[in-house]
Amino acid sequence: MTTRRAFGVLAAGAALAAFAPATVANARSSTSASPRPRRGRLIAADDFRHGLGQWAVELEKGGAVTASRGVLEVDVPAGATVWFKRRLEGPYVIEYTATPVSEGGVNDRVSDLNNFWNAVDVRSPDDLFATPRGGALAEYDYLKTYYSGYGANYNTTTRLRRYVGEAGVRPLIYDYTEPLLVANEPNRVRIVSDGSTVRWWNNGRLVFDYADPDPYTGGHFAFRTTWSHFRIEGFRVWRSVGGR
Repeated sequence: MTTRRAFGVLAAGAALAAFAPATVANARSSTSASPRPRRGRLIAADDFRHGLGQWAVELEKGGAVTASRGVLEVDVPAGATVWFKRRLEGPYVIEYTATPVSEGGVNDRVSDLNNFWNAVDVRSPDDLFATPRGGALAEYDYLKTYYSGYGANYNTTTRLRRYVGEAGVRPLIYDYTEPLLVANEPNRVRIVSDGSTVRWWNNGRLVFDYADPDPYTGGHFAFRTTWSHFRIEGFRVWRSVGGR
């Protein structure tokens, strides 16, 4: 498998051996500002003022995950996945704002603003939550899902993967050394799932732009991190109009 470690250049021939004989279409990343979002109706939301009723939390080694006063706070010493309980079917656009906290706390390591989306567990395809998981990353290998890792690996890499539901197999589509997280600075994320169009934006910058020849078009969304502290606000899901 071949990846490029340069941001803002066409990724030539990013093929996933695990998908043979399918070939991944070329995709690109852009430093240009995002166009005005084209939204349809609002299909899901959480203002984080009424607890975690819409979310399922999986923790590797404990920690604190709370939702109050407009903030989903994730303060954890190891792996944490916070699933939106409702399954989402495309086309849709997810928007939220996440701020990595660096205020001297024990978990205030600026790293790993990550997401799963369109996730389905091959062991229980009709119910993601039928198979228990404990928050360690390897436990998610049986998902078919997209996975973004923004500022992962101690804030040194930004990657997109397409999991295929096999243990130890996490096909890598893009692997960048920037953009990365900045302590205490908000990240305004927009994720587009529209047929074969898979896009992940941050602060108006197109980070991942992937045309999937065999797309995942429905499943569950999650916030994912490890040993970090985030404050997340303004979770919204819109019906997509025009793939932006």
